[in-house]
Amino acid sequence: MTAALHPLTNRRIVLAVRPSGVPQPEHFRRDDQPLGEPGEGEFLVRNLYLSVDPAQRGWVNASANYADPVPLGAVMRALAVGIVERSRDPRMSVGQHVYGWFGWQDYCVATEKLVIARVDPALGPLSAAVGIFGITGVTAYLALTEIGRPQGGETVLVSTAAGAVGSVVGQIARRLGCQVAGLTGADDKVEQCVAEFGYHAALNYRRGLERERLQALCPRGIDVFFDNTSGAIADAVWPHMNMRGRIIQCGTAAIAAWDPPPQAPRREREVLTKRLRHEGFIIFDHLARFPQVIAQLCAWNREGTIRYREDIEEGLDRAPAALAEIYRGENRGKKLIRL
Repeated sequence: MTAALHPLTNRRIVLAVRPSGVPQPEHFRRDDQPLGEPGEGEFLVRNLYLSVDPAQRGWVNASANYADPVPLGAVMRALAVGIVERSRDPRMSVGQHVYGWFGWQDYCVATEKLVIARVDPALGPLSAAVGIFGITGVTAYLALTEIGRPQGGETVLVSTAAGAVGSVVGQIARRLGCQVAGLTGADDKVEQCVAEFGYHAALNYRRGLERERLQALCPRGIDVFFDNTSGAIADAVWPHMNMRGRIIQCGTAAIAAWDPPPQAPRREREVLTKRLRHEGFIIFDHLARFPQVIAQLCAWNREGTIRYREDIEEGLDRAPAALAEIYRGENRGKKLIRL
């Protein structure tokens, strides 16, 4: 594509107001700017698919302590897959598909440090590079295997079990020979967990998390709890952890805000008496592992032993509403924006 064919403006979604809880559409605004040209060592990426992730709440929160918050007026931080259309970096050729931190916008003038992986379209649909073969799949694989370390025959319980990450966790745990149970927020998602994602059992937590229901779901107790929610779900699950159980904290979607800190049951006694391990997972700590894990996930996908589902929205302007929707549990698979 020649420079003369480029649009004169770059459509962008920027952070307009810093939210105190879950970001809503009114916290963002459109801000179109002239399309920039790459300088020496830079290249121009045209975004094809934008990612919508629960982690984005943390990226706009003023109290985020693992990444600098997105500045007001800046393009919303987001992962995307795109194609290089102009390049002044000899390492990056025109026509190369790339996955990286390109933001909620049509175009990004990028450098190599924004790229997480080069994408081979022969491995699958380009949209998968933002999901199962991107941060979603890598998070599921590394958090489960590095922190949870499940052994064959152990029971693994996953919250948001039909979600983008949870659905992959369940399939990997099943592949490792575990008894896999899931918690999700709708009856149709319960069915999806079992029929599509290989869970042995699942239940709708909105119908109650009484002790009897959890005991029926996990009759041998829980060895690994992959927690994407925190909150009341975690409070109900922790008493069912087995001796030397492992809790993976991959998200806290059920907590609207952390200031002031929410009140909940104290867990120190269970940690002590059951010798539990509780560890958080942040994907930024593991970027060097992406190529290795993506290769494994691609191999499993080719074998037909791991499935994924996508929930694709059309158009840049849908991105802010899509982020709010995933916190209401309305997505049916990895939420993406197609440009």
